[in-house]
Amino acid sequence: MLLLAALVASPAGARVQPGMISPEDWSAYGSRFIDPSGRVIDDANGNISHSEGQGYGMLLAFLAGDKASFERIWTFTRTELLIRDDGLAAWRWDPKADPHVTDINVASDGDILIAYALALAGRAWKVPDYEESATRIAKALGQQAIRREGGRLVLLPGVTGFSAEERPDGPVLNLSYWIFEAFPVLARLAPEVDWEGLAASGKELLSLARLGPAKLPPDWISAPSNGPLVPAEGFEPVFGYNSLRIVLYLLRAGITDTDVQKVVLDNWMVQNGGMPAIVNIPTGKALARLSEPGYRMLAATLACAIDGSAIPADLRRLQPSQYYPSTLYLLSLSLVGEKYPTCLR
Repeated sequence: MLLLAALVASPAGARVQPGMISPEDWSAYGSRFIDPSGRVIDDANGNISHSEGQGYGMLLAFLAGDKASFERIWTFTRTELLIRDDGLAAWRWDPKADPHVTDINVASDGDILIAYALALAGRAWKVPDYEESATRIAKALGQQAIRREGGRLVLLPGVTGFSAEERPDGPVLNLSYWIFEAFPVLARLAPEVDWEGLAASGKELLSLARLGPAKLPPDWISAPSNGPLVPAEGFEPVFGYNSLRIVLYLLRAGITDTDVQKVVLDNWMVQNGGMPAIVNIPTGKALARLSEPGYRMLAATLACAIDGSAIPADLRRLQPSQYYPSTLYLLSLSLVGEKYPTCLR
């Protein structure tokens, strides 16, 4: 099954390779969410595009083995978003605005996804320009977004607006920006950046950020040097659409033994009937249960990895709904097919 030995292995030995997304699922996704220019469309957010979506699109195109779509998405990303002087991508592009870039700040998880996808494709498909671009982005992340704050090595969500110098409750962090599977790959390109230390700090923060009665991490946390982690001011105190993907990122990196995964599994599978939920941190109560297939696939994938549970029959083919749950679906199904194929029998 591991056809490309040249690809970088994660610490747990998982490998990422083309062909892990079926042509049928990829066609359904691409026809719905990727326009001819290579722009990945967030249809639940005013049809904007953003660096996260472009990075996801590139990674999914690689996993589908679609070189032409990968190049198309990368071309849009390079020409429309990589316009900053520091080598990182502007995060928000609006088709209705002029100019289209309406927020020049960075979303660091988008840059990680873009660099990771470029690194994988460059090595697998022998395209040096991809690896060179990935290296530039990885180095820029190390210079601009990864720093020691509050005694910890952290990934700032953006280049401006989140540090301890800029916010009284700073640094403000988003733990769903830690894309653990990417760090060993980026370490090969930018070894001067402490990616291993960043991964360790992410796991430590996840253990400390289990807040409220449900013991779940909020989307946005304040991590001051002189106090405990708390929900960040100015953000809704929820385990929400951001934090949902934390368990998927851990699983894709081969990490299955964290306390947060066990807590989330209980919350989704026992308390909410197999559906992820948006949970209020102060009360521990579910504010909304997410029944779309892409979200239920998150719960099914976690149950598969932890308990060996079979993926339900109705979740074995992509049913495109909106950009974000459909993206999470393909990332989940590709993981199950590669690491847990018995859950599909």
